[in-house]
Amino acid sequence: DLKKVPGNIPPDIVKLDLSNNKIRQLRAKEFEDVSELKILNLNGNGIAYIDPAAFSGLNNLEELDLSNNSLQNFEYGVLEDLYFLKILWLRENPWRCDYNIHYLFYWLKHHYNVHYNGLECKMPEEYKGWSVGKYVRSYYEECPKDKLPIYPETFDLDKDDEEWERHKEQSVQTVKKHGVIVTVIG
Repeated sequence: DLKKVPGNIPPDIVKLDLSNNKIRQLRAKEFEDVSELKILNLNGNGIAYIDPAAFSGLNNLEELDLSNNSLQNFEYGVLEDLYFLKILWLRENPWRCDYNIHYLFYWLKHHYNVHYNGLECKMPEEYKGWSVGKYVRSYYEECPKDKLPIYPETFDLDKDDEEWERHKEQSVQTVKKHGVIVTVIG
């Protein structure tokens, strides 16, 4: 029945299981004294808010379980200190697909070595059941075609997402018509 992260955690601990408590928010620097931590389980707490500096100091963390909470999005910066993260559990959270979900999506895309699951829109109703990746792509599809930036390499395609592939090809054809050549190196 913990309501906050305990302050007396041994500094050399490598695995910490705080699952199934009543921790509703993570405050700044909650884990700064446990820098050797590799596995952190926060499953089933009802966490609704994570301060951008909550994971500050967890430079060695490899696995983070945030599943079965009340998270709708992450503020910019929440994941920035997690340099060695390999597994991120996100299932069973009410992810809200609006502009605020973009930070989490792009952080995961730029940290391609992080395996994650459970990133599915739960609200608003029109996006319920969509993958967050599909939502982010649709966000840009709503832009007028002549104002749409052409950065196809920033999106990972779902294997069965032929519609997005067609959209990308149409955008490239539009660029060719206007005589613009875009070269991406990286």
